[in-house]
Amino acid sequence: MATDFPAALADLGRALSSIEAVIDPEAKRKEIAELEAEVARPDLWDDQDNAQQVTSKLSGLQGELERVTSLRRRLDDVGVLAELAQAEGDAESLEEADKELASLRSSIESLEVRTLLSGEYDPREALVTIRSEAGGVDAADFASMLLRMYLRWAERHHFSTEVYDVSYAEEAGIKSATFTVRAPFAYGTLSVEQGTHRLVRISPFDNQGRRQTSFAGVEVLPVTEAADHIDIPEGDLRIDVFRSSGPGGQSVNTTDSAVRITHLPTGIVVSCQNEKSQLQNKAAALRVLQSRLLEKARQDREAEMNALRGDGGNSWGAQMRSYVLHPYQMVKDLRTEFETSSPDAVFDGEIDGFLDSGIRWRKTHEVATAG
Repeated sequence: MATDFPAALADLGRALSSIEAVIDPEAKRKEIAELEAEVARPDLWDDQDNAQQVTSKLSGLQGELERVTSLRRRLDDVGVLAELAQAEGDAESLEEADKELASLRSSIESLEVRTLLSGEYDPREALVTIRSEAGGVDAADFASMLLRMYLRWAERHHFSTEVYDVSYAEEAGIKSATFTVRAPFAYGTLSVEQGTHRLVRISPFDNQGRRQTSFAGVEVLPVTEAADHIDIPEGDLRIDVFRSSGPGGQSVNTTDSAVRITHLPTGIVVSCQNEKSQLQNKAAALRVLQSRLLEKARQDREAEMNALRGDGGNSWGAQMRSYVLHPYQMVKDLRTEFETSSPDAVFDGEIDGFLDSGIRWRKTHEVATAG
Protein backbone atom coordinates (compact mmCIF):
# COMPACT_ATOMS: atom_id res chain seq x y z
CA MET A 1 0.00 0.00 0.00
CA ALA A 2 1.34 3.43 -0.95
CA THR A 3 2.49 5.59 1.92
CA ASP A 4 0.28 8.57 2.78
CA PHE A 5 3.23 10.98 3.01
CA PRO A 6 1.31 14.11 4.18
CA ALA A 7 -0.32 12.18 7.05
CA ALA A 8 2.92 10.40 8.01
CA LEU A 9 4.89 13.66 7.95
CA ALA A 10 2.25 15.41 10.03
CA ASP A 11 2.34 12.64 12.67
CA LEU A 12 6.14 12.74 12.89
CA GLY A 13 6.07 16.54 12.97
CA ARG A 14 3.71 16.53 15.97
CA ALA A 15 5.84 13.93 17.78
CA LEU A 16 9.02 15.93 17.18
CA SER A 17 7.35 19.17 18.30
CA SER A 18 6.34 17.56 21.60
CA ILE A 19 9.96 16.45 22.09
CA GLU A 20 11.24 19.95 21.29
CA ALA A 21 8.81 21.40 23.86
CA VAL A 22 10.43 19.25 26.55
CA ILE A 23 14.05 19.54 25.44
CA ASP A 24 13.79 23.29 24.61
CA PRO A 25 16.47 23.78 21.90
CA GLU A 26 16.65 27.54 22.47
CA ALA A 27 17.45 27.10 26.16
CA LYS A 28 20.07 24.50 25.17
CA ARG A 29 21.69 26.98 22.73
CA LYS A 30 21.88 29.61 25.46
CA GLU A 31 23.46 27.16 27.92
CA ILE A 32 25.93 25.98 25.25
CA ALA A 33 26.97 29.58 24.57
CA GLU A 34 27.62 30.15 28.29
CA LEU A 35 29.66 26.95 28.56
CA GLU A 36 31.64 27.81 25.41
CA ALA A 37 32.56 31.14 27.00
CA GLU A 38 33.70 29.27 30.12
CA VAL A 39 35.75 26.81 28.06
CA ALA A 40 37.48 29.74 26.34
CA ARG A 41 38.78 31.05 29.68
CA PRO A 42 42.60 30.67 29.84
CA ASP A 43 42.50 29.58 33.50
CA LEU A 44 39.88 26.85 33.01
CA TRP A 45 42.35 23.97 33.33
CA ASP A 46 43.81 25.31 36.58
CA ASP A 47 41.08 23.18 38.17
CA GLN A 48 41.16 19.97 36.14
CA ASP A 49 38.14 18.33 37.78
CA ASN A 50 35.96 21.36 37.09
CA ALA A 51 37.36 21.68 33.55
CA GLN A 52 36.47 18.06 32.77
CA GLN A 53 32.95 18.57 34.12
CA VAL A 54 32.46 21.72 32.05
CA THR A 55 33.80 20.24 28.80
CA SER A 56 31.87 17.01 29.34
CA LYS A 57 28.63 18.92 29.95
CA LEU A 58 29.26 21.07 26.86
CA SER A 59 29.89 18.04 24.69
CA GLY A 60 26.74 16.32 25.99
CA LEU A 61 24.53 19.38 25.38
CA GLN A 62 25.95 19.88 21.88
CA GLY A 63 25.22 16.24 21.05
CA GLU A 64 21.69 16.49 22.45
CA LEU A 65 20.94 19.67 20.48
CA GLU A 66 22.37 18.16 17.29
CA ARG A 67 20.15 15.09 17.63
CA VAL A 68 17.02 17.25 17.79
CA THR A 69 18.01 19.73 15.08
CA SER A 70 19.20 17.01 12.70
CA LEU A 71 15.85 15.21 13.04
CA ARG A 72 14.04 18.45 12.18
CA ARG A 73 16.29 18.93 9.13
CA ARG A 74 15.73 15.35 8.00
CA LEU A 75 11.97 15.71 8.42
CA ASP A 76 11.95 18.87 6.30
CA ASP A 77 14.18 17.27 3.67
CA VAL A 78 12.10 14.10 3.34
CA GLY A 79 8.97 16.24 2.95
CA VAL A 80 10.55 18.05 0.01
CA LEU A 81 11.81 14.78 -1.48
CA ALA A 82 8.38 13.11 -1.23
CA GLU A 83 6.62 16.14 -2.74
CA LEU A 84 8.99 16.32 -5.72
CA ALA A 85 8.93 12.54 -6.24
CA GLN A 86 5.13 12.45 -6.29
CA ALA A 87 4.93 15.42 -8.65
CA GLU A 88 7.35 13.79 -11.10
CA GLY A 89 6.16 10.20 -10.60
CA ASP A 90 9.69 9.17 -9.55
CA ALA A 91 9.24 5.68 -8.06
CA GLU A 92 12.89 5.37 -7.00
CA SER A 93 12.81 8.62 -5.03
CA LEU A 94 9.47 7.66 -3.47
CA GLU A 95 11.04 4.43 -2.24
CA GLU A 96 13.97 6.41 -0.82
CA ALA A 97 11.55 8.78 0.94
CA ASP A 98 9.64 5.80 2.36
CA LYS A 99 12.84 4.31 3.83
CA GLU A 100 13.84 7.66 5.31
CA LEU A 101 10.40 8.00 6.92
CA ALA A 102 10.83 4.60 8.60
CA SER A 103 14.29 5.58 9.83
CA LEU A 104 12.99 8.93 11.12
CA ARG A 105 10.12 7.26 12.93
CA SER A 106 12.54 4.96 14.74
CA SER A 107 14.88 7.85 15.66
CA ILE A 108 12.04 10.06 16.92
CA GLU A 109 10.57 7.24 19.01
CA SER A 110 13.99 6.65 20.55
CA LEU A 111 14.46 10.35 21.36
CA GLU A 112 10.93 10.47 22.75
CA VAL A 113 12.07 8.10 25.50
CA ARG A 114 14.41 10.84 26.75
CA THR A 115 11.36 12.98 27.61
CA LEU A 116 10.23 10.25 30.03
CA LEU A 117 13.28 10.79 32.25
CA SER A 118 11.83 13.06 34.91
CA GLY A 119 13.26 11.58 38.13
CA GLU A 120 15.12 13.72 40.66
CA TYR A 121 18.55 12.44 39.63
CA ASP A 122 17.80 11.37 36.03
CA PRO A 123 19.73 14.26 34.38
CA ARG A 124 22.98 13.28 36.10
CA GLU A 125 26.02 11.33 35.03
CA ALA A 126 26.03 7.65 36.00
CA LEU A 127 28.26 5.66 38.33
CA VAL A 128 28.08 1.98 37.36
CA THR A 129 29.39 -1.01 39.31
CA ILE A 130 29.44 -4.54 37.90
CA ARG A 131 30.06 -7.54 40.16
CA SER A 132 30.42 -11.22 39.33
CA GLU A 133 28.00 -13.35 41.33
CA ALA A 134 27.20 -17.09 41.27
CA GLY A 135 28.96 -19.13 38.60
CA GLY A 136 32.66 -19.09 39.41
CA VAL A 137 35.04 -18.27 36.57
CA ASP A 138 32.14 -18.07 34.10
CA ALA A 139 30.53 -15.35 36.22
CA ALA A 140 33.81 -13.41 36.34
CA ASP A 141 34.10 -13.70 32.56
CA PHE A 142 30.44 -12.63 32.17
CA ALA A 143 31.10 -9.55 34.35
CA SER A 144 33.96 -8.55 32.04
CA MET A 145 31.65 -9.03 29.01
CA LEU A 146 29.10 -6.67 30.60
CA LEU A 147 31.81 -4.11 31.36
CA ARG A 148 32.85 -4.11 27.70
CA MET A 149 29.19 -3.93 26.63
CA TYR A 150 28.51 -0.74 28.56
CA LEU A 151 31.79 0.89 27.58
CA ARG A 152 31.08 0.07 23.90
CA TRP A 153 27.56 1.52 24.28
CA ALA A 154 29.03 4.76 25.64
CA GLU A 155 31.63 4.82 22.86
CA ARG A 156 28.92 4.39 20.20
CA HIS A 157 27.16 7.47 21.58
CA HIS A 158 30.40 9.45 21.97
CA PHE A 159 29.96 9.59 25.76
CA SER A 160 33.16 9.83 27.77
CA THR A 161 33.81 7.23 30.47
CA GLU A 162 36.26 6.89 33.34
CA VAL A 163 37.07 3.53 34.92
CA TYR A 164 37.79 3.99 38.63
CA ASP A 165 38.52 0.47 39.73
CA VAL A 166 38.79 -3.06 38.30
CA SER A 167 39.30 -6.08 40.55
CA TYR A 168 40.52 -8.94 38.37
CA ALA A 169 39.62 -12.57 39.01
CA GLU A 170 42.45 -15.11 39.26
CA GLU A 171 41.69 -17.25 36.21
CA ALA A 172 39.76 -14.96 33.86
CA GLY A 173 37.41 -12.00 33.91
CA ILE A 174 36.76 -9.62 36.78
CA LYS A 175 35.39 -9.74 40.30
CA SER A 176 34.11 -6.18 40.02
CA ALA A 177 34.53 -2.88 38.16
CA THR A 178 33.34 0.67 38.78
CA PHE A 179 33.18 3.39 36.13
CA THR A 180 31.38 6.62 35.31
CA VAL A 181 29.51 7.58 32.14
CA ARG A 182 29.83 11.32 31.65
CA ALA A 183 26.77 12.41 29.67
CA PRO A 184 23.52 14.25 30.42
CA PHE A 185 20.81 11.82 31.58
CA ALA A 186 23.28 8.93 31.75
CA TYR A 187 21.89 7.95 35.16
CA GLY A 188 18.25 8.12 34.08
CA THR A 189 19.05 6.07 30.98
CA LEU A 190 21.25 3.40 32.55
CA SER A 191 19.34 3.06 35.84
CA VAL A 192 17.00 0.55 34.17
CA GLU A 193 20.02 -1.77 33.84
CA GLN A 194 20.22 -2.24 37.60
CA GLY A 195 19.69 -5.79 38.78
CA THR A 196 20.97 -9.31 38.15
CA HIS A 197 21.94 -10.40 34.63
CA ARG A 198 22.05 -14.11 33.74
CA LEU A 199 24.20 -15.84 31.10
CA VAL A 200 23.53 -19.35 29.75
CA ARG A 201 26.19 -20.87 27.47
CA ILE A 202 28.56 -23.76 26.88
CA SER A 203 31.35 -22.86 29.29
CA PRO A 204 34.69 -22.16 27.58
CA PHE A 205 36.29 -23.01 30.93
CA ASP A 206 34.75 -26.51 31.25
CA ASN A 207 36.84 -29.19 29.50
CA GLN A 208 33.73 -31.38 29.27
CA GLY A 209 31.84 -28.72 27.30
CA ARG A 210 28.90 -28.53 29.69
CA ARG A 211 26.27 -25.80 29.73
CA GLN A 212 26.82 -23.28 32.51
CA THR A 213 24.53 -20.63 34.02
CA SER A 214 26.27 -17.67 35.61
CA PHE A 215 25.20 -14.38 37.11
CA ALA A 216 26.50 -10.80 37.36
CA GLY A 217 25.03 -7.83 39.19
CA VAL A 218 24.79 -4.28 37.88
CA GLU A 219 24.38 -1.30 40.19
CA VAL A 220 23.74 2.20 38.80
CA LEU A 221 23.99 5.35 40.94
CA PRO A 222 23.78 9.08 40.20
CA VAL A 223 27.09 10.96 40.38
CA THR A 224 27.11 13.46 43.22
CA GLU A 225 27.26 17.20 42.60
CA ALA A 226 28.49 20.08 44.74
CA ALA A 227 24.91 20.96 45.72
CA ASP A 228 24.33 17.55 47.33
CA HIS A 229 26.15 18.46 50.56
CA ILE A 230 27.31 14.94 51.40
CA ASP A 231 29.42 15.66 54.48
CA ILE A 232 31.67 12.79 55.56
CA PRO A 233 33.55 13.39 58.83
CA GLU A 234 37.16 12.18 58.64
CA GLY A 235 36.56 10.10 61.76
CA ASP A 236 33.93 8.05 59.91
CA LEU A 237 36.50 6.78 57.43
CA ARG A 238 39.14 4.06 57.51
CA ILE A 239 41.57 4.54 54.64
CA ASP A 240 43.87 1.70 53.55
CA VAL A 241 46.46 1.80 50.79
CA PHE A 242 47.65 -1.19 48.78
CA ARG A 243 49.48 -2.06 45.59
CA SER A 244 47.43 -1.92 42.39
CA SER A 245 47.05 -5.21 40.56
CA GLY A 246 46.13 -6.27 37.06
CA PRO A 247 45.04 -9.54 35.44
CA GLY A 248 46.59 -12.61 37.05
CA GLY A 249 47.70 -10.62 40.10
CA GLN A 250 50.44 -8.69 38.31
CA SER A 251 51.36 -5.31 39.75
CA VAL A 252 50.26 -2.35 37.67
CA ASN A 253 52.88 -0.14 39.28
CA THR A 254 55.51 -0.46 41.96
CA THR A 255 54.01 1.91 44.53
CA ASP A 256 51.21 1.43 47.07
CA SER A 257 48.96 3.91 45.28
CA ALA A 258 45.60 2.06 45.32
CA VAL A 259 43.16 3.26 47.99
CA ARG A 260 40.36 1.46 49.84
CA ILE A 261 37.96 3.53 51.94
CA THR A 262 35.59 2.02 54.52
CA HIS A 263 32.70 4.18 55.74
CA LEU A 264 32.47 2.96 59.34
CA PRO A 265 28.86 3.99 60.16
CA THR A 266 27.38 2.14 57.16
CA GLY A 267 30.06 -0.44 56.37
CA ILE A 268 30.20 0.72 52.73
CA VAL A 269 33.59 -0.10 51.16
CA VAL A 270 34.90 1.51 47.96
CA SER A 271 38.28 1.35 46.25
CA CYS A 272 40.13 2.95 43.35
CA GLN A 273 43.40 1.88 41.74
CA ASN A 274 43.31 3.19 38.17
CA GLU A 275 44.67 6.70 38.80
CA LYS A 276 48.40 7.43 38.79
CA SER A 277 48.78 8.69 42.35
CA GLN A 278 47.47 7.79 45.78
CA LEU A 279 45.98 11.28 46.08
CA GLN A 280 44.03 10.90 42.82
CA ASN A 281 42.82 7.44 43.81
CA LYS A 282 41.65 8.75 47.18
CA ALA A 283 39.72 11.60 45.52
CA ALA A 284 38.08 9.19 43.05
CA ALA A 285 37.17 6.73 45.81
CA LEU A 286 35.61 9.54 47.83
CA ARG A 287 33.45 10.49 44.81
CA VAL A 288 32.24 6.89 44.57
CA LEU A 289 31.53 6.82 48.31
CA GLN A 290 29.56 10.06 48.09
CA SER A 291 27.38 8.57 45.32
CA ARG A 292 26.73 5.46 47.41
CA LEU A 293 25.80 7.58 50.44
CA LEU A 294 23.58 9.79 48.29
CA GLU A 295 21.72 6.71 47.03
CA LYS A 296 21.44 5.31 50.58
CA ALA A 297 19.96 8.63 51.76
CA ARG A 298 17.46 8.52 48.88
CA GLN A 299 16.44 4.96 49.74
CA ASP A 300 16.09 5.80 53.44
CA ARG A 301 13.99 8.87 52.60
CA GLU A 302 11.70 6.87 50.33
CA ALA A 303 11.40 4.08 52.88
CA GLU A 304 10.26 6.61 55.46
CA MET A 305 7.62 7.85 53.00
CA ASN A 306 6.63 4.22 52.32
CA ALA A 307 7.26 4.86 48.61
CA LEU A 308 8.55 2.57 45.90
CA ARG A 309 12.15 2.82 44.84
CA GLY A 310 12.76 5.32 42.04
CA ASP A 311 13.81 2.52 39.68
CA GLY A 312 10.29 1.07 39.50
CA GLY A 313 11.03 -1.78 41.90
CA ASN A 314 14.05 -3.05 39.98
CA SER A 315 16.25 -3.26 43.05
CA TRP A 316 19.73 -4.71 43.37
CA GLY A 317 19.39 -8.48 43.17
CA ALA A 318 16.25 -8.57 41.00
CA GLN A 319 16.88 -10.76 37.95
CA MET A 320 16.11 -8.62 34.94
CA ARG A 321 17.76 -9.99 31.78
CA SER A 322 18.84 -13.33 30.32
CA TYR A 323 21.58 -13.78 27.74
CA VAL A 324 21.24 -17.24 26.19
CA LEU A 325 23.99 -18.47 23.84
CA HIS A 326 23.07 -22.20 23.94
CA PRO A 327 21.01 -24.14 22.85
CA TYR A 328 19.64 -21.09 20.98
CA GLN A 329 20.70 -17.45 20.81
CA MET A 330 18.57 -14.82 22.49
CA VAL A 331 18.81 -11.88 24.85
CA LYS A 332 15.54 -11.15 26.65
CA ASP A 333 14.47 -8.56 29.20
CA LEU A 334 12.37 -10.35 31.80
CA ARG A 335 10.38 -7.23 32.71
CA THR A 336 9.54 -5.74 29.33
CA GLU A 337 9.66 -8.93 27.19
CA PHE A 338 11.90 -7.03 24.73
CA GLU A 339 14.23 -9.50 23.03
CA THR A 340 16.72 -9.97 20.22
CA SER A 341 18.33 -12.99 18.58
CA SER A 342 21.69 -11.17 18.16
CA PRO A 343 23.62 -11.50 21.44
CA ASP A 344 26.91 -10.65 19.69
CA ALA A 345 25.50 -7.23 18.76
CA VAL A 346 24.23 -6.73 22.32
CA PHE A 347 27.62 -7.55 23.83
CA ASP A 348 29.11 -5.08 21.35
CA GLY A 349 27.04 -2.27 22.88
CA GLU A 350 23.80 -2.36 20.89
CA ILE A 351 21.51 -2.08 23.91
CA ASP A 352 19.40 0.98 23.03
CA GLY A 353 16.32 -1.17 22.39
CA PHE A 354 16.60 -2.62 25.91
CA LEU A 355 17.17 0.83 27.43
CA ASP A 356 14.21 2.38 25.60
CA SER A 357 11.83 -0.44 26.49
CA GLY A 358 13.04 -0.40 30.10
CA ILE A 359 12.43 3.34 30.47
CA ARG A 360 8.95 3.03 28.92
CA TRP A 361 8.18 0.05 31.19
CA ARG A 362 9.30 1.95 34.28
CA LYS A 363 7.21 5.00 33.37
CA THR A 364 4.13 2.84 32.78
CA HIS A 365 4.78 1.07 36.09
CA GLU A 366 5.10 4.38 37.94
CA VAL A 367 1.89 5.75 36.43
CA ALA A 368 -0.02 2.56 37.24
CA THR A 369 1.30 2.60 40.81
CA ALA A 370 0.47 6.28 41.30
CA GLY A 371 -3.05 5.65 39.99
